[in-house]
Amino acid sequence: MNNFYKDNEALKKQLQHPLMERIAEMCEKGYTNEDGSEYAPKDYNDLQDSYDKTLEILGEISAEVIAANAAGVDLEGPHCADGRVTYASGTQQNHETLIEAGLYGMTMPRRYGGLNFPTTLFVMASEIVARADAGFCNIWSLQSCADTINEFAEDELKEEFLPLIAEGATCSMDLTEPDSGSDLQSATLRATWNEELGEWRLNGVKRFITNGDADVKLILARSEEGTSDGRGLSYFVYNKKWGGITVRRIEHKMGIKGSPTCELVFKDAPAKLIGRRRMGLIKYVMALMNSARLGIGAQSVGISEAAYREAKRYAAERKQFGQTIDNFAAVQEMLQSMKARLDASRALLYETSRNVDMYKLMQTKAQLTNEEKAEMKQYQQDADMLTPLLKLTSSEYCNRNTYDAVQVYGGSGYMRDFTVERLYRDARVTSIYEGTSQLQVVAAIRYVTNGALLNKIEKYLEQLPASEQKSRLTVMTEQFASACTMAAEQGAAFTDRHARRLVEMGAGIVMGALLLLDKADEQSANLYIRMAQAENAAAITFMTA
Repeated sequence: MNNFYKDNEALKKQLQHPLMERIAEMCEKGYTNEDGSEYAPKDYNDLQDSYDKTLEILGEISAEVIAANAAGVDLEGPHCADGRVTYASGTQQNHETLIEAGLYGMTMPRRYGGLNFPTTLFVMASEIVARADAGFCNIWSLQSCADTINEFAEDELKEEFLPLIAEGATCSMDLTEPDSGSDLQSATLRATWNEELGEWRLNGVKRFITNGDADVKLILARSEEGTSDGRGLSYFVYNKKWGGITVRRIEHKMGIKGSPTCELVFKDAPAKLIGRRRMGLIKYVMALMNSARLGIGAQSVGISEAAYREAKRYAAERKQFGQTIDNFAAVQEMLQSMKARLDASRALLYETSRNVDMYKLMQTKAQLTNEEKAEMKQYQQDADMLTPLLKLTSSEYCNRNTYDAVQVYGGSGYMRDFTVERLYRDARVTSIYEGTSQLQVVAAIRYVTNGALLNKIEKYLEQLPASEQKSRLTVMTEQFASACTMAAEQGAAFTDRHARRLVEMGAGIVMGALLLLDKADEQSANLYIRMAQAENAAAITFMTA
């Protein structure tokens, strides 16, 4: 049987990263089994076995069920009638198979029916599912909404909603509105307190909502009258059984067609407040968005993996002029470049997820020493800095890799008969939703201007032994430092104009260093660093011209 976990040594290697043992110990609170679960691991070896077996089950389902259904789901798509959504038949089969396998609630505590896995394991699982079908990944991975409930909601709401998600209740995060896309602080969906009923009621419209007819919803709404900015927004949780929300339509999209993207109408929909009023956007949605961007990183890497494998297989089979096309230098270079971008984006993906795990798990400790507080703060800063770099580069590389996969196929790749045509369409949205590439640059540029990214790069380089590739990265770092100085001297207008070049220069060095630190495929590491060096030199030339 095919298995999308067992056939990928790069994933297994990430599980063996030295930091994973510490993450696992914190996640299990020192293996004390506070929940009294009969399934709790006794030690790290026991837990590693659980991680491995779970991913193996998911890898088999992804290869044998989800990937097998992907073409049919893309053709059939979901349907909307009488204000409700029906999944494509293949989507429903995928969903039911994963429920039966117990693969919902992966990161939730065991007392709520979850597996109590760290974020890094969930990210790995998301990559595997996305490789099979990026559209279905959008439905399955939204179980991460449970993390927001678990982190910010009162215990009563946790008891009410988390077991539902662990049992397979689908989720959505309802943020975007017709007149407020990325500008979430201008959201106008109204939340009013009904004194007589003792509950909140929601009225208005949401648009572009992924998996919009979900069972459990997290909804951003304006709870404070007379406000027009983020300080008037609160966050709510909703159960589909309560009624009051209907699907006006499903959007007709270019790709990820199995995932229903909906326009929703709220008419006195009951909802319950999460956390404190006014903190909806400022605190809760910001945390959720960072998690979502990490998820898009995983989705992008999964699509890249699928595209690379499809292109490599086809090139080894397709004959032209008496030989398979993988013998031609031009095709060889395309395949090698695809692999280099894939490996680089994966290295950044798991570096980011480990930083997220470390700071979030350290936050749950009852007491921290001053040294631990400083360490936690550094992990959080690094996670906040690496997340937009990940979202930017992994999605752009994903688009490039699917483009090249179609090119390897030639005319056949343009036909719907072949998987790469679907991958090409699915990839396009990764650089758009959960914050466009341009918005990721806006989020990342402050780490360039305040010196944090350069400091992080220098710390990575300190960990590397002497080598030709380290020498290349050192030269690139010196160029990057000069570019940062130039931006500071030239002022805000110059920095804004060249922000993407500055961010991508830094990101290329980070990923090159991570490839070496991970001891990734040597050919990929060498090629990626040379590619990044050439791109950085071009950026410097453009900025100084």
